Amino acid sequence: MCRFGRSGKVTTSRSRSGNFSHCLQRIKIYAKISPGGLKISSDELISEFLQNSGCAKNMHKKYDIMLLCTDYDGEIIVVCALFTTNVCQDNIKMQKSYVRWEETMDNKSMMQLEDELNIQLEELVNYCMLSGAINPDYYADYDVKRGLRDSNGKGVLTGLTEIADVVSYEYVDGVKVPAEGKLYYQGYNVKDLVKNYQSRRFAFEETTYLLLFGELPGKKQFKSFVKILSSLQELSAQFVRDVIMKAPSENIMNALQKSVLTLYSYDDDPDDISVPNVLRQSLQLISKLPVIAVYAYHAYRHFKFDDDLVIRTPVKKFSTAENILQMIRPDGEFTALEAKVLDIALVLHAEHGGGNNSTFTNHVVTSSGTDTYSAISAAIASLKGPRHGGANLKVLQMFDDIKEHCEDWSDKTQIAEYLKRILNKEAFDGSGLIYGMGHAVYTESDPREVILKKYAKKLSVEKGLVEEYKLYETVEKIAAKLIMKQRRLFKPVCANVDFYSGFVYTMLGIPRELFTPIFAVARISGWCAHRLEELVNDGKIIRPAYKFVGVHKDYRSPDER
Repeated sequence: MCRFGRSGKVTTSRSRSGNFSHCLQRIKIYAKISPGGLKISSDELISEFLQNSGCAKNMHKKYDIMLLCTDYDGEIIVVCALFTTNVCQDNIKMQKSYVRWEETMDNKSMMQLEDELNIQLEELVNYCMLSGAINPDYYADYDVKRGLRDSNGKGVLTGLTEIADVVSYEYVDGVKVPAEGKLYYQGYNVKDLVKNYQSRRFAFEETTYLLLFGELPGKKQFKSFVKILSSLQELSAQFVRDVIMKAPSENIMNALQKSVLTLYSYDDDPDDISVPNVLRQSLQLISKLPVIAVYAYHAYRHFKFDDDLVIRTPVKKFSTAENILQMIRPDGEFTALEAKVLDIALVLHAEHGGGNNSTFTNHVVTSSGTDTYSAISAAIASLKGPRHGGANLKVLQMFDDIKEHCEDWSDKTQIAEYLKRILNKEAFDGSGLIYGMGHAVYTESDPREVILKKYAKKLSVEKGLVEEYKLYETVEKIAAKLIMKQRRLFKPVCANVDFYSGFVYTMLGIPRELFTPIFAVARISGWCAHRLEELVNDGKIIRPAYKFVGVHKDYRSPDER
């Protein structure tokens, strides 16, 4: 057994049996070095260890060596673990061990190529672009459902679920016609759920219970469930230090992925995919993800911008929404309306059927039989993509641009002219898109947007931002008409939930870096419900087909190429 003190001294003691022979021993050598990189010669290190130990003659030469780097009191420390069999018969006593090192590349250089190699890389990029290009006509020739959607935009049926139902059409006299959007969680209309949550806290927690178990909980069931969630919220100091605080990421979604994957190493039974174990893991992740997201943001701001590092532990009696607000804010204070609005926003983002990109990714990865941490990390990776989870940030950026170019927010003509310029790719980011407008499924309305818009209005009154809310409302009305006219659409165009969510988060004081992570904090309840559903039904591995459209070739030797 080895002990390390602040002086850098190393001592090793005899095992309880008093005999080192024929047993596996691990001897650690610690040496303080300066930050800036290190390089260690294993042969030199082992030779030096044998000489310093004074028992080289009694030790076999067959050994394995393991090098680790860790942080101790702000200094980098080299940890060398020497594994031997039938080691020294005598009790080893070492006062100091010295490790040789030399300066090597820094973190930035580690990720870069030399100029000459960069030129070669550019050549490889050209090869990649030529090799990867497929004739677009082939997709029509082979009737490929690109994006798993048919020519009318309808999703290809790939599975069945009871968790959520997304309704955008209705049938009148046998004819399919656009309708007001409806969203159901386990058969319950979300509109009805939210209506009954108005005077109660813990709306997101009750929704999570519903998604996981298929029914709304009784009072006793819900009390027990909330207690379980609150008991699983906290993170160990070691995890926060070693995982969240090390190498903080500018994109907090990457920090979520890293943390979720690392939790695998803290789980005593991570690969068990039985329903009881996966449910345990799911509740762990649902409880811990809000804390991870907020801590990762604080770490990023502290280490990148030297902001004060304020780490608040979650309060047991608080809801998820309340804890997010109190952990984000330096004073930990929030109003009842702020907590209510965030609680409802979490409910509205918690689930949206099995066909959305991140949930389908979760189904695909789960079907392979992998562990929970890998499956949820894959879903987070999907949600990170700007085509999926980052739309509300684009909406906010678009409104920043609109406010900069339209001085009079009440001038509808001026706003309409600028929106036309955006559609014509003459303004904002040149994409021709009015972000937050339109949806792949909904036609007349997105029920989540309808609900969130009402809460946005209430919050704008409390925050003194009524005029800005009216600007959003004006853009929503004008943009819908312009898009239909510009694209000659017969199907109605509605605002989606992303249109107001960024505005709501901004009024709540949630930083932009946390917009998509907050989405993940909500959607993880749906992901876990779908993972459990996939496992309960013991589905086959999801493996769609790809048609080869390349050319078969004969092998040529290097001299012939």
